[in-house]
Amino acid sequence: MKSLGLIELPNLADAIEALDIMLKTADIKFVTWEKKLGGRLVTIIVQGSVSACQAAVEAAKTNASGNIVASAVIANPHEETMKLVQKSASKYHFI
Repeated sequence: MKSLGLIELPNLADAIEALDIMLKTADIKFVTWEKKLGGRLVTIIVQGSVSACQAAVEAAKTNASGNIVASAVIANPHEETMKLVQKSASKYHFI
């Protein structure tokens, strides 16, 4: 089953580094990103199995040099949640 992994960091450079760690750690797919507060908060969203998302999020929390201010893994996300993620991804032409 697909799940979502999310991490939130205070700037884009740290978010890119954390995403790189996540992608190298587990079999996940980068889905989209969101920036809020003028780019002062950046949320990275990835998708994969529950265990892969958990491993990727934990690896980023442990190894990324940036301060991860929030993280979550959503197992079996509701279809309305997926609509929001897909809407975000469509802004950047990721899907």
